[in-house]
Amino acid sequence: MSAVAAAAVALIGVRFRLHGRDPAHGLDCVGLVAAATGRAAPTGYGWRSGDAAKAAAALDAQFQRTTDSPGAVLLLRAGPGQLHLAIRVGDGIVHADAGLRRVAWRPGAPPWPVLGCWKGEG
Repeated sequence: MSAVAAAAVALIGVRFRLHGRDPAHGLDCVGLVAAATGRAAPTGYGWRSGDAAKAAAALDAQFQRTTDSPGAVLLLRAGPGQLHLAIRVGDGIVHADAGLRRVAWRPGAPPWPVLGCWKGEG
């Protein structure tokens, strides 16, 4: 398992918190990616931020593009005007699930369209 995938799995169960950056207090999807990859997380985004090009540019500034493989950061379209980030693990994804109010593992393929993949390591 890649270091990023292992770090994401270790965060399963952490409570959800919008704009959360510290696992002790809660994480959102951006905070999850920051915690799992050791990278800085942006701030100032809203609950609904459907500008995929802007999100992809922010990810391009931090990561290298890759394929959908374990340890990859996935940019997903979770709904109209709503983007979401997740970490690919071998048997599914780890993401901050607002509905479950925690970081969760979801088996299999993401249920949302994948807009891009970035290498979480390196």
